[in-house]
Amino acid sequence: MKRPNVLNLTCPAIPVVRIGFVGLGNRGILALERYMHLEGIEVKALCDLRKENIERAEHILREFGRPEAENYSEEGMWRKMCECKEIDLIYICTDWLTHTDIAVYALQQGRHVALEVPAAMSVADCWRLVDTAEETRRHCMMLENCCYDAFALTTLNMVQQGVLGEITHAEGAYIHDLRKHYFADEKAGGYHNHWIKLYSQQHTGNPYPTHGLGPVCQWMNIHRGDRMEYLVSMSSRQAGLSAYAGQVFGASSEEAAQSYEMGDVNTTLIHTVKGRTILLQYDVTTPRPYSRHQTVCGTKGFMQKYPVPCLLLDEYGKEPLSGEQFERMMEQYKHPFTAVIGEEARRKNMPNEMNYIMDYRLIHCLRNGLPLDQDVYDAAEWSCITELSERSVRQGSVPVEIPDFTRGNWKER
Repeated sequence: MKRPNVLNLTCPAIPVVRIGFVGLGNRGILALERYMHLEGIEVKALCDLRKENIERAEHILREFGRPEAENYSEEGMWRKMCECKEIDLIYICTDWLTHTDIAVYALQQGRHVALEVPAAMSVADCWRLVDTAEETRRHCMMLENCCYDAFALTTLNMVQQGVLGEITHAEGAYIHDLRKHYFADEKAGGYHNHWIKLYSQQHTGNPYPTHGLGPVCQWMNIHRGDRMEYLVSMSSRQAGLSAYAGQVFGASSEEAAQSYEMGDVNTTLIHTVKGRTILLQYDVTTPRPYSRHQTVCGTKGFMQKYPVPCLLLDEYGKEPLSGEQFERMMEQYKHPFTAVIGEEARRKNMPNEMNYIMDYRLIHCLRNGLPLDQDVYDAAEWSCITELSERSVRQGSVPVEIPDFTRGNWKER
């Protein structure tokens, strides 16, 4: 018997969404602070192995006049939290390698799940998320905030209204100089137990594809009429981390002598069933300016956010729009999420508008029994590039097939 899919999944409305946060480090504590500004939520539980993080979270709850939350600070206590029937949503902000295990267990306990990017680090774990979400009929949303970037949403609006014509190619990236964070103490912005550095010593490919890929897949209606079919990937040699460690610790230091599998720059090309192409890049170890590319090519126009926002439309000639004309077009096609929820974020002086929109939309949909903006198939399709890009790199950049996590249902949506 064919298992029912969870495309456009709706669940009973939850008037007040009761949340348990797992992982209260750099990302988790910022998420908790944002949720203090949302209506219709209650923080029921806090989970982290470091008691100082729990104490910091408790202080935030007190500061905003919120009720005390149950604390889970022992090894493996996240399971107890997931079992708590007074929690509706488990919000996961732990390290990459633990996302799937926590999410799957939470779904099995009847909880909805929101988990940080990437949702999974292997194709097998992507299938675990999909299978469990389908079995339990619970929401599983990857927290890809870049889909709520104002420029990305404006682009989406223009694509959906046909302004750019038929979309044939797009580009996404995560280019962000993170070298100092690889070696810094956690309190100084480093990663807990240097987990990202250890991962880079053992793996290659693109381990963080979703920031660049998420908006692109929404522009292209991936699993909503098209799907990613196969990819090829290649990586440059690794020199950036060792060189940086040599500068900071000395060329003869143990840190500088470490070897890394992860190339400085990974470039992945993806082909869709309908013949569209996607260029995806990853670079966190060279001194390049920050970029997510956010580039889209259509038969009537072209848009890109980085390095400089650009819009070119056939009907306006061969030069990119600039000045008042550019601003007028961006205002005309401003997405409702940006115009309404983004404006609310600005009124509240939120530090990152796209994070606020993402959280607002998640809670709004749960409270009103609506399908989420991102579903478990998005989480799986965007995250599986991690393993598949590494597989292609290690096999000499051969084409690698991308699984159809919807089991053919992308054709019908």
